Amino acid sequence: MSGLERYAPEPAGEVTARLRALTPARVGLGRTGVSLETRDLLDFQRCHAQARDAVHARLEVASLAVALGKLVGREALRLHSAAADRKTYLQRPDLGRSLDESSRKALEQTARLGACELALVVADGLSALAVERHVARLLTELLPRLDGWNLGPICIVEQGRVAISDEIGAALKAQIAVVLIGERPGLSSPDSLGAYVTWEPRQGRCDAERNCISNIRPEGLTYARAAADLAYILNEARRLRLTGVALKAEAQQLGPGSRH
Repeated sequence: MSGLERYAPEPAGEVTARLRALTPARVGLGRTGVSLETRDLLDFQRCHAQARDAVHARLEVASLAVALGKLVGREALRLHSAAADRKTYLQRPDLGRSLDESSRKALEQTARLGACELALVVADGLSALAVERHVARLLTELLPRLDGWNLGPICIVEQGRVAISDEIGAALKAQIAVVLIGERPGLSSPDSLGAYVTWEPRQGRCDAERNCISNIRPEGLTYARAAADLAYILNEARRLRLTGVALKAEAQQLGPGSRH
């Protein structure tokens, strides 16, 4: 066998098949003239429609509150941001970062029961679908890893952004706030869930002061792995009394094998 025959490239179809087995990304799309094949065009339109639906969908709060209440053993607190409806939420991100007046008063009454170490917040974000599909399953894996933590009431926020956990955590006098939130949908992931961790939450915190775990879903980061990573970040945040880029730098210094 000659050298050229030995190292001949694989047929294009086989390479494409191998790549498609490794990623949901669109690779090796066929062409008809200067256009995509009808099959690929229809698939793109379907995925685009799913992403749009996820952004505009409304969270089924009542059923979620019941499910999460059973998990944590206490009634979930239902809150709402200052964005009155979905249209306002999408046009005014700032309103999604703070509570409306009635929610603020409800939170003040709850806070009278005492401070907590950890405030757990669930917000619809940009994908209510992600919250409905994944939050309960993630918490099922996470809660057993939080043995010994003083947990505040789980708060479910409609029309909420990541930073709304700052106001909630501060009101509950929590050391750390975690918000589980629907992430911006992609063409291959309309239901991706994210978790953001903030030490000493208060209004005005920036993203550099948070740690994020993203793409939590069966096709991405599994519930068990996400729960393990989140528990690690929480324990390190409590030990070091910080989150964000400083905590990431500290974790890198710990070396391989030290995370779990």
